Amino acid sequence: MAGHNKWSKVKHIKAVVDAKRGKVFSKLAKEISLAAKHGGGNPDTNARLRTAILAARAQNVPNDNIERAIKKGTGELGGAAIEEIVYEAYAPGGTALMIEVVTDNRNRAAADIRSLLIKNNGTFADAGSVAYMFQRRGEIRVNGAGLSEDQITELALEAGADDFVQEGDEWVLYTATDQLFAVGSVLREKGVTPTSQKLIYQPGNTITISDPEIARKVTSLFDVLDDYDDSQNVYANFDLTDEAAASLE
Repeated sequence: MAGHNKWSKVKHIKAVVDAKRGKVFSKLAKEISLAAKHGGGNPDTNARLRTAILAARAQNVPNDNIERAIKKGTGELGGAAIEEIVYEAYAPGGTALMIEVVTDNRNRAAADIRSLLIKNNGTFADAGSVAYMFQRRGEIRVNGAGLSEDQITELALEAGADDFVQEGDEWVLYTATDQLFAVGSVLREKGVTPTSQKLIYQPGNTITISDPEIARKVTSLFDVLDDYDDSQNVYANFDLTDEAAASLE
């Protein structure tokens, strides 16, 4: 099974802070709207929407917010249509980035991302020059409390997950893209409710950053991109040494 990534610990801490700031609600609502836009507003016939709704409920998103997000996606609420765009970029140290953006103004988003990259030591990459370094996979996160490695191994095998890893106080299971909902359903049948369930871009290989200054620049750029209002997810292919991770804390 996959090994532990020190940068994941840093991201996990940030995710907890983001949750307290309400950013998670906004991102979950956007995913629901996108799912409804592309597959319709009926979760019974739209697996991506079912997954998005379950993920939102796991984070205690109010039902009114979920219904509003669905109607926004199907066009019932009117307003500008939203679309999802993936930008490819490089950060210091040769780090590759995949930046998922959800926006109602493609030109504005492209200009904003370009500006953020320029101001924070990053550069746009040509289409395809970064994407090949990443694999599209399903990711399911579950609370690790009370789940031993033997137990999660058995659950992962029974549910049909490809791989799993421990990050902080969570177990993270990886699936094929078309098995994300099915694996999540089996976990729920076994009494394990995911805290997060989504498609991700997972790097095929990572580069290790040991220089504290490079680590600061890369993580600073990551945070700026992740905090951008229209940013849905940011993925990178780097890991940090213990010393570099400690310098950030």
